Parts: sequence; structure tokens; C-alpha cells
Amino acid sequence: MELLINSMKQSPASIISIFGFFVLLLLLLAAAGTPVSADHDGTTGPHDDADKDGWTVEAGDCDAILNTYAGPITAEDMGQMPNCKIIARYGIGVDTIDLKAATEAGIIVTNNPTYCIQEVAEHAMALMLACARRVAFFDRQVRAGEWNVMAGKPMFRLEGSTLGLLGFGNIAREVAKRGAAFGMNVIFADPFVEEGQFGVPAKKVENDELFREADLLSVHPPLIPQTRGMLNDDVFKVMKSTAYIINCARGPIIDTDALVRALDAGEIGGCGLDTTDPEPLPNPHPLRDRDNVIINPHAAWYSIEAMQGLQQGAPNEVRRVLSGEWPINVVNRDVKGSSRAGL
Repeated sequence: MELLINSMKQSPASIISIFGFFVLLLLLLAAAGTPVSADHDGTTGPHDDADKDGWTVEAGDCDAILNTYAGPITAEDMGQMPNCKIIARYGIGVDTIDLKAATEAGIIVTNNPTYCIQEVAEHAMALMLACARRVAFFDRQVRAGEWNVMAGKPMFRLEGSTLGLLGFGNIAREVAKRGAAFGMNVIFADPFVEEGQFGVPAKKVENDELFREADLLSVHPPLIPQTRGMLNDDVFKVMKSTAYIINCARGPIIDTDALVRALDAGEIGGCGLDTTDPEPLPNPHPLRDRDNVIINPHAAWYSIEAMQGLQQGAPNEVRRVLSGEWPINVVNRDVKGSSRAGL
């Protein structure tokens, strides 16, 4: 059996034999310098296909792929991997994998949806607090030698404000609990979740009401064709001029050009972004150097604890499939019964 560790250009893809699978895999991850990085609620880091020809050639005989950043993995790529039974994502997002093609090819695709739920929820709250209390602005001001509280106006308290959650998956529900603990009025919009379904304190509304009422709009849907550019000119025009947008999901859910226009026109109050489009954000860029914009380098997923879950999730799924077991976190469930693994 052969396993392809499919990563990013800092570490070229390499094939290893699965012998003493877990011990060997962990040794190689450390010794070969393979980055163990993450995507989430939905992601993280640039997708790089610069070494694509190299890894697809190497992948010709592989039985499994462990995937971090590299992509996209297309139908053409899968056609060159006739023995591949599983593509296991280290992170949550699978927008770099052609799921339809994988299903048609009989390849199981898995992800790792729970390793950083707490981290991303906490990071979203941190960005909310930083925006509402102008934490990053004041820090820059003091470092520059200034000392002026009034320069941070306007500021507002979280208690009594309306937290709008676009999407109500695992991470959004954790954000809802934290928002409620701060005394926020929590509303959400998600066509796949009913109010009260998970016992989380939040009121379900339609998208239009969510955008109109939110003082802080936290973005949580996966990146799929229907959500790409979902936050656009039309959305920003109906939002409160004091509202802040928080994005710890996927950068392309927000139309970046429209966001710049909205900020320039004063249609929204500002934003806290852990993810951007493109990523990393070029320098210079019109989103940089704004007092009402906080940008983080897609760091919300990370903690010491999350790294442990990250490193275990994908290899465990590969082990299951190559041992004849159905994996736990299957994304393309329709492949069951027709997979190359005979599962």
C-alpha cells in the first residue's frame, strides 16, 4: 500500500509505504517537514497547485491521500489515481476537492469537523470584542505615542446588542452560547436548522431580517457555489451603518470588492476578518491600514489542543478505510456501496 501526503509547496508531496502505519506516519510528518495545518468551518491558507504535476505523477499508485492545503483535486487528478480509496482532509473545508468526481470515481472523502470548534468560536468572540471595544485601534494608537480615549468613538457594549449568525453549524452554535452569556440578543439564519433544534438560545430569522437587525454579523456557512460572494453590495446596503462583520469561516463568502465599497461609503461600521479573499491578503490592499478593520492571518483554528485533534483525525480515517472499516466523517456519503474500498 502507498500513501500520498498531499500538502503545500513548502513540502513537496511524497509517497510512503504504510508499514507500522501510525508510528511511521507520525515520524514522517515530523522528519519530512510535512506541515500539519488546518482549514475550518469551514479554512486555512493559500491553495497551491504549483507542484501539482509532481504530486499527481507520484500519486499514481497511492491507496490514500492525506490532504492539507494543496488543491484543487479535480476529476482529472483522480483519473490518474486508479488505486486511491480515500482523500482525507486534515481540516474542515473540502472546497478544494471535486466531491462529485470523487463520488463517481468511488473515492471516499473525509474531513475533520470537530477539532477546532472551541477555538474558532472563541476567536469570533475575540474579534467581536476587539471591534466593539476598539482594542486593536487603541493598541496602535498608544504604540504611536498617543493617548486619546475619544479617538476610539463610536464604541458600544455587547450586552443588549444583536448578534446575527449566518449559518448555524457546530461553530456558530458555540458562538451563540457565548453571545448569550454576554447578554446579546442572538438570531440566526440557516435553511437546514429549525429553531430550538439544538437547545441553543437563538431565534431563527430569514436572511433579510438577519442582515437588517444584526449589530454584529458572524459568518459561518461552508464555502459552496451558493455561498460564494453571498455578502455583497445588496447585503451591505441593508445592514446598519454601525454593524460589524466577523468572518472566521471562508474568505470568498464575502465579496471583497463589495466590502471595500461598503467601508468607503460608510454602509457598515467595520469588520474583523480571520479569513480573506485572496489569502494571504496582498500588501498593499485597500482593506489594510483601516482603523475599523481587523485582519488576522487565518489563525482562528489554532491551539495546542486543536493541533492534537488535527494530527489524529485524517490518519485515523485512512487507517479505518484501509482496514476495511467505514470512516466516521464522510463528506460524500453517496459513495457508500460503490467505493473502491469495497465499503
